[in-house]
Amino acid sequence: MVGLKNNMLTKEEILQGIKDLASQNQITKSEVMMAFGQEIMQTPEKKKAGVAITDILYYIGGAVVFMGIGIFVFQNWSSLNSFTRVISTLGSAVAAYFVAILLFRNEKTKNIGVAFHLISALVMPLGLHITFHEAGFNTGTREMQAFISAILLSVYLSSLAIFKKDLFIVFSVIFGTWFFFAFTSFILNSSPLFGKNFSAYRALLTGLTYVFLGHSLSSGKHRGVTGFLYGFGVLGVLSSALFLGGWKPNQLEGIFWEVVYPGLIFIVLFLSINLKSGSFLTFGTIFLMAYIIKITAEYFSGSMGWPLSLVVIGLLLIASGYLFIFLRNKYIKR
Repeated sequence: MVGLKNNMLTKEEILQGIKDLASQNQITKSEVMMAFGQEIMQTPEKKKAGVAITDILYYIGGAVVFMGIGIFVFQNWSSLNSFTRVISTLGSAVAAYFVAILLFRNEKTKNIGVAFHLISALVMPLGLHITFHEAGFNTGTREMQAFISAILLSVYLSSLAIFKKDLFIVFSVIFGTWFFFAFTSFILNSSPLFGKNFSAYRALLTGLTYVFLGHSLSSGKHRGVTGFLYGFGVLGVLSSALFLGGWKPNQLEGIFWEVVYPGLIFIVLFLSINLKSGSFLTFGTIFLMAYIIKITAEYFSGSMGWPLSLVVIGLLLIASGYLFIFLRNKYIKR
């Protein structure tokens, strides 16, 4: 018996053996799962799918409730008095917020609470606009937009500090972005710097902020929002940089962005491997394709080399697609 115990493999050795066999294609995932029994293998998958569908219905329901409140107010605007307009919008948002807080206390109703938080976050900006409008303020001005967004940002930053939920990070980021654009527009409205390129630079800065914030949260308990921040962050950076390059630029600023853009894309592709981010890889590949099409259309569409350029574009797009699949399978999925 002593000899038998000494010859028994440890759990780590067994797991390593399974990994080695899998790398040699001598064992499949389904065979390993079958070792646990068919019922154990199928039940979690069915449960997960059911929960996902239910969550989607909750969120759709929350969006429909928001649409219903908005349509009700604007269809009956003339027949409603100021108090009714405010209570049906801002009052509904506040009520939905506290209902969501109560639902979050119970694990079984937590997902329904997310739906009520969505209702509150969608209706609250409308409610604040109507409240200030009824108080005699012009809510269309940049200063009022900055003020309203600052209120919303304060609400959700406070909620994050108290309840520490990922959902409040998402809402804080959304309303913080609104505040940043509204406040900078208010401050620099009369400045000669204010223009379409200034908006692109703000989008670029916002995207970088999302990426750095996502990275700072990637190793903590809020890492669930990292994918959201990475996705919108890299989208903001690459789209704004492509816009700054312009079409056939003849000024130093546009030429600079058009020249550095390929390097920016390859930095994103490199980071997709380093960060194991599918968002970086997907958007990096998409914008690489867009840049290739843009450059060839800019400089070769009016020449005899345009048909040849199309052939080259097609081959480069195929290569980009292969690069995407290769990097995803080799680095991201693992």
